[in-house]
Amino acid sequence: MSYLVLARKSRPQHFDQIVGQGPVVKTLQNSIRRNRIAHAILFSGVRGVGKTTLARIMAKAINCAASVELRPCNSCPSCQAIADGSAIDLHEIDGASNRGIQEIRELKEKIRFLPTSAPYKVIIIDEVHMLTGEAFNALLKTLEEPPDHVYFMFATTEIHKIPITILSRCQQYELKRLSAEELYDHFAKLAAAEGFQIEDGALAIIVREAAGSVRDGLSLLDQMFAYGEGVITALDVAEVLGIVGVEALNQLTRALLDGDRGSLFTTLHAILGYGTDSSRLSEDLLNQFRNLLLCKIDGCEALLDLPKEERKELYEMASPHSRETLHLKLTLLMQMAEQLRFASQPRICLETWLLKIVESTNVVPLSRILGQLEEITAHLSRVPAIAKKEKDTPAPPPQPIKQQPQKEHCQPDDPKHKKTAPVLTAEKKKTTPSAEVQQVGPKPERPVPAPQIQSRPETLEKPAPAPAKPAPETTDFWPDFIDFLKEKSIWMANNLRRVDTVQKTGNTLRLTFLEVVDCRLLKQIKNRKLLASYASEFFQAPMEILLTATELEKGADDKRLSQQKRRNQLANDPLTLTTAEVFNAQVGEIRLYNKKIKTR
Repeated sequence: MSYLVLARKSRPQHFDQIVGQGPVVKTLQNSIRRNRIAHAILFSGVRGVGKTTLARIMAKAINCAASVELRPCNSCPSCQAIADGSAIDLHEIDGASNRGIQEIRELKEKIRFLPTSAPYKVIIIDEVHMLTGEAFNALLKTLEEPPDHVYFMFATTEIHKIPITILSRCQQYELKRLSAEELYDHFAKLAAAEGFQIEDGALAIIVREAAGSVRDGLSLLDQMFAYGEGVITALDVAEVLGIVGVEALNQLTRALLDGDRGSLFTTLHAILGYGTDSSRLSEDLLNQFRNLLLCKIDGCEALLDLPKEERKELYEMASPHSRETLHLKLTLLMQMAEQLRFASQPRICLETWLLKIVESTNVVPLSRILGQLEEITAHLSRVPAIAKKEKDTPAPPPQPIKQQPQKEHCQPDDPKHKKTAPVLTAEKKKTTPSAEVQQVGPKPERPVPAPQIQSRPETLEKPAPAPAKPAPETTDFWPDFIDFLKEKSIWMANNLRRVDTVQKTGNTLRLTFLEVVDCRLLKQIKNRKLLASYASEFFQAPMEILLTATELEKGADDKRLSQQKRRNQLANDPLTLTTAEVFNAQVGEIRLYNKKIKTR
């Protein structure tokens, strides 16, 4: 007798032997026990998960002569005939080769007759999605009202190609891919039953290559049984199958993560030396970094369909690196895989892209950069005011000498009088100019009034001076007002930091800018009213806002600044300085352009 491959030799013959399809098996068994078997059942799923096997087991259970609890028994004549492939009342059709309307007509003629040796006729159509549209239409009436002695079993890998009119007449069962743990245990039992010893690493490679398909894994396992002598190692599996071993793949992954260029090229040369295709290597790297990214996301442990040893090693590799770094490298690998498809020199393309991935260092989240930028901006906004205050604050004036009240008849040539008069005159000269405009930043000193000296009426009598205009109030409130405004409108607070002078007189707040462009946005009616409302809320009184610019006060005819002046403004802009400090950069060149509006 010819050799029977492992995929056929180990094909399940009972529901209890089905691996990894618990919900589907339980539903089918309950339908048999309760006599609620649908007349048309559709099994769908990827290759090698048990669609045709379940259809055959159901055919056995339907015609089995044993009690309901023991079906299928695999010992009655009907079960044995189906297992041997000699059952007359079981019609198994390949949908790919019998897909026309003529084959369906012949099938309909056959099912008109009663079964000969079994209670029911069972029709199994494999790859049913390959039937033509006319063939499906010919089945509609039969599926809707089939004869009492006929059951239909369909199997397909592409359920989306089946017309909805057929799907609505069938009971559908979706078979899932098997997990790595289920395949690992199943293959280990088969290897022990066949008398072979296989390393855990070798078995893990076979499980990974099976990709959830039992039949694919059994074919690979059968191939290794034919090759192996004694203990089958992971290196044997990688050499025979021409794939990347787990150890080599992990070593290449560590080189990409740690930036070890020497190890990267050495490992890559060894992997390609085994005959591994560059496209296959990129696919393995994509899956590897996808698993690393899942290790860094909470709640995604169940998505890692890997053996426990590989899962533990992946967590160790992913722990020192951020999620953003792994995401960036995965994105670059996707771009690499796309370019490898059209590369004339695949190896050079692969090496170049891997080197680019190595050079992508740790990535800092954008939210963190923006937070640091805002902190630095807030800090720098106070630095110019402090520097300006230190620069503009004059030296403290000499304290005036406190004089004792003199007698009514003081002599003009008194030595005390001669010494104090010049000091008082100098003090008065120093304090006089600061009474006109208050500068933002330093707190202006109030002019110290000169003490009056009594002397003889005939010598000191002068005409009474005209009443002086009320002096502006102090600007101590300005930093607090900026902080208050920052909570209301950040852009408005940042714009007001460019104010050159502030003058508050009564309920009027006058703000003077150096440039017209600095206050252009604030001069809009809507924004000016909004600023006035914020000022009224801050001062607890109705306020009026006046916005002016030094250019306009000087009566400048040219509204456009010179190019050099504009470059200086951009270079000294707080946002430019902050950006250069954050990214540790320097301003190389500033280009200016005039935006022209095209007219048709």
